[in-house]
Amino acid sequence: MAVADAGLPVAVVTGANRGIGHEVVRQLAHRHHRVVLGARDLAQGQAAAARIDPGGESVTAVELDVSDEASVTAMAEWATRTLGRVDVVVNNAAILYDTWAQARSADLGEVQRALDTNLFGAWQVTQALLPLLRRSPHPRVVMVSSEGGSLHSMSGGTPAYSVSKAALNALTRLLAGELRGQRILVNAICPGWVATDMGGPGGRPVDQGAAGIVWAATLPDDGPTGGFYRDGEPVPW
Repeated sequence: MAVADAGLPVAVVTGANRGIGHEVVRQLAHRHHRVVLGARDLAQGQAAAARIDPGGESVTAVELDVSDEASVTAMAEWATRTLGRVDVVVNNAAILYDTWAQARSADLGEVQRALDTNLFGAWQVTQALLPLLRRSPHPRVVMVSSEGGSLHSMSGGTPAYSVSKAALNALTRLLAGELRGQRILVNAICPGWVATDMGGPGGRPVDQGAAGIVWAATLPDDGPTGGFYRDGEPVPW
C-alpha cells in the first residue's frame, strides 16, 4: 500500500487474520477505507489480506503482536512513515475465553496473559496511534469488548476473560472522557456470541457481529462516545 490517498480514511484492525477482525477488515474495505490488517503471524496476515483484496489496493497486512511493545511501536512508526494518517483504530485482538476456570481457583498466570493482550494490548496500540488520530478529521477508537465484561450481568466463570473485558470497558470510559475535547470518539462494542474459533459453533453469523463494530468505526461526528453497545443499542455496564 502506498502513502494513503488523502481522501480515504485509514483503519487499523488488530487480531484481524481470522474471525470477527477479518470480517471487520472486509466491511471497512467495502466502505472505502484503506485497512491495515494486524496479525501476529505476518504470513497468515498476508494470506488473510489477499482473500479480501487480492490486488493489495485497499488492505495491507502488518506484523502486530499487541502484547509486545516493540511490535506495537514498529507498527505505529510504519503507519506514520508509509501512510501518514490513521483515522480509525479497532482494538479487536483478544485471547483466552477461559470457560474451564473459576475466579476462586484461577491460574493467575493465565489472567495476566489475558490482561496483557485484551487490556494492555488495546491500551498501548491506542497510545501509539494517538498522534495520528489527533490529525484525523474524524478519529474513532473501537474497543471490541463483550457482555462477559459487564458488571451488571457478571456472576462467575471465565475470570481471565471477564476481568480483562471489564477493565477494557473502564479504559473506554477513561479515554472517551479525556479525548472528547479532541473529537476522538471512543466506544466499546459487544459483537454478541459469534460463530468463530473463540466463540464456537452455534453463534450468530460473523458478518452480523462485525457490523456493530463497523457502526462504531464509522459514526458521524455527533455520534456517541464513552458508550457500550451491541448492534447499536446500549449494553448495561
